[in-house]
Amino acid sequence: MRIKTDITALGELLIDFTPAGVSQQGMRLFEQNPGGAPANLLAAAAKFGRKTAFIGKVGKDMHGDFLKETLIRAGINTDNLIQDEKYFTTLAFVSLKENGEREFAFARKPGADTNLCMKEIDPEILENTRVFHVGSLSLTDDPSRTATYEAINIARNSGAVISYDPNYRAALWSDPETAQLRMQSLIPYVDMMKISDEETSLLTPYQDPEEAIQYLLRQGVHLVAVTLGRDGALIGNENGIVKAEGFSSHAVDTTGAGDSFWGGFLASYLQEETSPEHLTRAQMIQFGRVGNAVASLCVERRGGISAIPEMEEIEERLRG
Repeated sequence: MRIKTDITALGELLIDFTPAGVSQQGMRLFEQNPGGAPANLLAAAAKFGRKTAFIGKVGKDMHGDFLKETLIRAGINTDNLIQDEKYFTTLAFVSLKENGEREFAFARKPGADTNLCMKEIDPEILENTRVFHVGSLSLTDDPSRTATYEAINIARNSGAVISYDPNYRAALWSDPETAQLRMQSLIPYVDMMKISDEETSLLTPYQDPEEAIQYLLRQGVHLVAVTLGRDGALIGNENGIVKAEGFSSHAVDTTGAGDSFWGGFLASYLQEETSPEHLTRAQMIQFGRVGNAVASLCVERRGGISAIPEMEEIEERLRG
């Protein structure tokens, strides 16, 4: 019998090429940073000692090798990370603004991540995890779209809590309408959901974060968090909506901020033997504060996985 995993995530694993100054000839330099929202989340949760596992596909190439090695160093189980010689590892080129916000250009036509098939997924991993997490980028194309739905059904039927972070990337969708339809299609199947304040109107009929939370709770989601950048996060369940205040930091690169927030939140949630809808207001504030501390440290460095802070740093920020 497989030892139960705390958090298993399915989705994209890719390289973020992040600006790193200019060469002597004045040409822009890019830093090879391992990333992908589900992997960022697992890396954050692993810092808390959580047992994590990744399901996905990369190329059998130099980038895929680098990503697999990175996950192993981060303490993430890679038994179901497929390396496929037929497809190239997805690449993202990131442009950073002065405030650390990003714009993306993707090399993914198709990328290895969208070619994950259900027959390549070990159902035992899905049947033996406490939380199963997905994003929406695996929904852009088949076969990964079908695999995502089928994997959710297996995990859900096995008693896992289903976690969802849409993580909208306009450049990877044919049009906003398709993105909206597919991102919303997962809502009936999830227990916990994290969105940014920029995604509220895509996932709900409302732009206001509180109204968006109330709407998603009415749709059957048991706990919803809306991240507000440096202002922290709003979190709600059947016990009401609370605000977890943020931490001040000097943002260099916001890549992975939301992922690391949710990784910290889920890792904290798993300390409690309770369901998402029964978390108290105090617990939601406490876990949100932990997530905010992780995110506030993450944005002070470039990259996704490589920017995840150590536990000592997180504890120090929480004390401050």
